[in-house]
Amino acid sequence: MHKVFVSYHHQRDQLYKEALVEFGEQHSVFVDRSVDTNDIPDEWTDQQIRREIRDKYLRDSTVTIVLVGGETSRRKHVDWEIHSSMYDGSVNRRSGIMVINLPEVSGPVHCPHGDEEKGLYPDITSWMHVDGRAEYRRRYPYMPDRIIDNLVKPKVRISVIPWDRINQRTLEFLIEAAFRYRADCPYDLSRPMRRENSS
Repeated sequence: MHKVFVSYHHQRDQLYKEALVEFGEQHSVFVDRSVDTNDIPDEWTDQQIRREIRDKYLRDSTVTIVLVGGETSRRKHVDWEIHSSMYDGSVNRRSGIMVINLPEVSGPVHCPHGDEEKGLYPDITSWMHVDGRAEYRRRYPYMPDRIIDNLVKPKVRISVIPWDRINQRTLEFLIEAAFRYRADCPYDLSRPMRRENSS
């Protein structure tokens, strides 16, 4: 079982995170290594928070699942977690990444792995190749910018799946695929890290 870090908007999407972790534990799909509410003191500086998440939680995980809801893309901590997951550092190594769109934002499936389409989605009969940032932004208007930066890169493999498509088989497959390709993902880290939350 892979160790997974779940990145999400703590105030809005905590119930989805808890449901995902419970599902993962019940079906022995992954081990949760993400930050829980109250794990990090409110009075810490941004730098202390970033260091704690990177060096303690992300260090011990190999896959990051980003839960995308209506406000996720505006959260600085989510951006830092995605950046740290993509960064191949001396303390924490690069992680594989997958995205789960929560029900309020929905969005289509994105399959960067060759055997993913037929193996996981036999009910989808027509697939469309997406080309360009504008089209990705149109399809995924709530997606964090750093994820969009990487969806447009042909060699970066980040799967996107709607919440209602999650089951044991898809979760196992996507976590394993993210893990397998993590070292070879040439993530784009050129975007500066978000300095504050936006409304």
